[in-house]
Amino acid sequence: EGNFALDGLLGFDLHSKTVGIVGTGRIGAITAKILHGFGCRLLGYDFFQNVDCLALGMEYVALPELFAASDIVSLHCPLMPETYHLIGAEAIEQMKPGMMLINTSRGQLIDTKAVTKALKSGKIGYLGLDVYEQETDLFFEDLSNHVIQDDVFQRLLTFPNVLITGHQAFFTEEALKNIAETTIGNITDFEQGRPCANQIDLDQVKR
Repeated sequence: EGNFALDGLLGFDLHSKTVGIVGTGRIGAITAKILHGFGCRLLGYDFFQNVDCLALGMEYVALPELFAASDIVSLHCPLMPETYHLIGAEAIEQMKPGMMLINTSRGQLIDTKAVTKALKSGKIGYLGLDVYEQETDLFFEDLSNHVIQDDVFQRLLTFPNVLITGHQAFFTEEALKNIAETTIGNITDFEQGRPCANQIDLDQVKR
């Protein structure tokens, strides 16, 4: 828009910041590797400790400790009954004032109304979303000439410290190819009675 003023653009260095990564599977581990390269202290929470993350110096802690110590919290876990609204009023109360929250995982991990309240109070200083609780009727559509009926989403768009992308973190040629190959591989393993490398035992996870 031709506006090159610096007003409202003051940022902070990632170096020496504490980043809490919730979910340290493949994507969470790659995120940890990138942040390690910036000189961040890494905290992790997962049912299973990832040896690659441990090699980076990540410390696995309980969620309350992760929330309390992290300057940035990044979500990379699946949506299950146990993770629905993982970030709600109780979790937010445990977080640092002015912290940054990033969700590129599943929209329903976050209680959007609770997060909106925290944005208004300044408890959450920065919010980045690639997913949203009620995204089904919003994302992947051009709504520029429509009145969006979701008042919660519309309220989020008014904050200058909120960045929302339309569930497009996966949208690269390479990622789409990998998704297709992995899906076909899983189906083939199942059809031929072979063990599937990507199968998750939910009973084991809950234990």
